[in-house]
Order: sequence, then C-alpha cells, then structure tokens
Amino acid sequence: MTKRTLALGALFMVQLLYGINYTLAKDLMNSNFVPPFALVVLRVAGAALLFWALGLFFKSEKIERKDFLTMFAGAVFGVGINMIFFLKGLELTSPIHASVITTIVPILILILSAIFLKEKLTKLKIFGVFMGFCGGVLLTVLGESTREGDNIALGNLFIFFNALSYSIYVIIIKKLTAKYHPFTFIKWLFLFGFFLVLPFGYTDTMAIDWSAFTPFIWFSLGFVVIGATFGTYFFNPLALRSLKASTVGVFVYLQPVIAGIFALIMGVDTLNVVKIAAMCLIFFGVYLVTKKPKVSA
Repeated sequence: MTKRTLALGALFMVQLLYGINYTLAKDLMNSNFVPPFALVVLRVAGAALLFWALGLFFKSEKIERKDFLTMFAGAVFGVGINMIFFLKGLELTSPIHASVITTIVPILILILSAIFLKEKLTKLKIFGVFMGFCGGVLLTVLGESTREGDNIALGNLFIFFNALSYSIYVIIIKKLTAKYHPFTFIKWLFLFGFFLVLPFGYTDTMAIDWSAFTPFIWFSLGFVVIGATFGTYFFNPLALRSLKASTVGVFVYLQPVIAGIFALIMGVDTLNVVKIAAMCLIFFGVYLVTKKPKVSA
C-alpha cells in the first residue's frame, strides 16, 4: 500500500469522524448536558492529554524556537477560533446545515494554498472543486433537518467563520508537517489551545452535572473528545505529509454525505433521488481532485 493510499485513507477517516460528530455533539449541547464552550474545553483538554501521553512513545525532535510561534498561530486558528465557532454555531443550526457550509473549505484552501504555498491550480482540480460544490449546494437546499436551532442564520455564520479558521490552520500546519513529524508539534497545538479556550468555558465546565449523564451521553462525549478531536487531529497531519493542502481540503465535501447518512440512521432526515444525486456529485468531485495527474513522457 502506497503512502498516498494511506494518506487518502486517513483523510476519509477524518471526514467519517467529523460527519458523525455533527449529530452527537448537537445532542450533547441541545440536551443541556454540556454547553458549547464547556464542550470546547473538554475536547481540547482531553485531546491534549491523549497527544502528550502518545508522545511518550515517540522519539522527540528538537523544535526550533521560531517554530513555536507558528505552532501558536496554528493553535489560535485550528483549536481556539475553529472549535469555539464550530460548537457555538452547531448549537444554533442543524447538523446538515453545518456540514454543508463546511464545503466552502476546499474553495478557501485552494485560494490560500495558491497564494501562500504556490500550489498549481489545474483545470481538473478546479472542475472537481466545482462539481463537489454543486453537490454541496443541492444538499443545502434539500437537506433540511427536523431539529431546528435557535438562530439558523447566526449559527450558519459561525460555521462559516469556523470553516475560514480551519482553512487558515491547514495552510499553517502544512509547513510544519514538511519539517516535523506530526506528533512532535500537535501536542503543542493542543497545549496552547487549552489555555486559549479555558477562559471561555471554565465557568460552564465547572457547572456540569456529571451525575445526570446517561450511558449514551457518556458515549457521545467520549466520541467527540477521542474520535472527533484526537482522532481527526491525529489523521489530518499524517495526510498533509503526503498530499497537497487543496487535496486535503476537498475531502470536506464528504462531510455532508456522512452527516446526512448518520442523520438518516438517527431518524432526523429523509432520503430521496435528488439527495443521492448530490452525494454522487460530491464523490465525483473528490475523485477528480485526488486523481494523480499523468506524468508527461
């Protein structure tokens, strides 16, 4: 199995975990068990502990002093701003709305990577992004959830800011992945991130009534922390080591598909022919963007 195949597999796992996360995280917040900012603190604290524990089993690399500033910037955009806007936005909007809005990430990353990383924009890549975007638009129009939030418009705006912040994060850590093993710097991202988010969620975290948790709530919290936080941040840098930032970004188009399927399983949405067509467009777009270009003889 090639490095590229493994990287693509890691990317799929990231989208699978994120896709399921929309429904479970919203359940936690809208059931009043864990407020959004408290969930941010728990996500970051739990992932930080797991990454530092994992780091004990790997040989540490010496980090140049100037790179700590880059890591801090990565923590600001990839942990702090990203998670705060995502969970607060998800509380106010629906899982499918939120997952579809994130389809703007490939567009943002494509633009940012062309500007800052000098990645070449091929016609095939641009067409693939367009096809995936069309599928995302179809799901936006037809993928309404029965679980309405308190303020859909504001929630969607927060999810957009989350998408923008995540796009900047991918560009920032792309340079780090070329220099260090992901386990060398990802633990620092979450350590910095923990101190960034703690002031926002400390009071809410202390007010959580842990005795009221049901087994499913414990499972949901565990999935959000271990799967959708530790797991996604574990796999994403591994993928970035072997793939272009724009390729990593376009896989976000899989999130509405996975989120929609999981919403069906949970009984919060319905399936029809147009939605299936939209999902096919998304998969086709991902295929075009990740297709390795032919080498000229």
